[in-house]
Amino acid sequence: MKLIIIAEAGVNHNGNLKIAKKLVDVAKLARADYVKFQSFTPDKLVTKNAPKANYQKSNFNKKETQNSMLHKLQLSILDHLKLIKYCKKKKINFLSTAFDIDSLKFLLKNKINLIKIPSGEITNLPLLRYIKKQKKKVLLSTGASTLKEVEQAIKVLNKKKNDITVLQCNSAYPTPISDLNLRTLNTFKKRFNCNIGLSDHSLSSIVPAAAVAMGATVIEKHFTLSRKMVGPDHKSSLEPKELKQMIQNIKEIEISLGSSMKPITKSESENRKIIRKSLVAQTNIHKGEKFTNKNIIPKRPAIGISPMNIQKILGKKAKKNFKPDQIIKI
Repeated sequence: MKLIIIAEAGVNHNGNLKIAKKLVDVAKLARADYVKFQSFTPDKLVTKNAPKANYQKSNFNKKETQNSMLHKLQLSILDHLKLIKYCKKKKINFLSTAFDIDSLKFLLKNKINLIKIPSGEITNLPLLRYIKKQKKKVLLSTGASTLKEVEQAIKVLNKKKNDITVLQCNSAYPTPISDLNLRTLNTFKKRFNCNIGLSDHSLSSIVPAAAVAMGATVIEKHFTLSRKMVGPDHKSSLEPKELKQMIQNIKEIEISLGSSMKPITKSESENRKIIRKSLVAQTNIHKGEKFTNKNIIPKRPAIGISPMNIQKILGKKAKKNFKPDQIIKI
């Protein structure tokens, strides 16, 4: 599966279409494959008095409810349509995470080619069952989930191996490096026989590249125009230069993975003879004299008999005279 890099704008537009478009520009400049937003109807997502998480309180109005906060961060249907059009103009794929069935129906109507299930919806059986019916590839985030809960969601979705990617995720914003647990990627691959990826909420621009080296085929990372902006997710997001560097790191790792067959590459082939050795005369060797460990020795360059074949040479008689450092030929 081709590597997919998703630049997660999320709600870092603060409900402002102009900021959302700037985020699209940043994602495009950084060479992301997708720029992703979030689609929701606040009153269908949370109760009116639902409290905010501590991380949401720290960079947003502490006293207001989660419902009130989400109303300020919501993009209208018209905003969505304008963003979709803008992404097409900028030649970057548009994606959005739906937090309810109606929002997902809207996105499907507008031909998104991936369905992203956020960590908080992994136990939302009605939503999972609806997604099961859709002929779309699925990205499943697993933040704050147990292996059993992940397995239950995968069974409900009942997707073919190549139609689901399970993303290791931690739902702390930002996530401490020590809590990322990248080895979980190996567990997912072995236990569920699926594609794997990382939804990373840390502030590291290196960790996603490590995940790619471990076999991740999808990387999702939050980004913002500035961590100084007011809003719930800005402090746990990369800034534009960091996003660009992260994607550069990933692409270098992707290229460096290369082949698993240990080929001799074109770049190193010219050095092969220079760094390897041949059997050469260590002393004067006269015609008819036997080759021994005392009169032949391995030395560079590798233009004669390989030292790996020395046992085939020892004991044989020289067919001509050899001077010290002369390449042995039989």
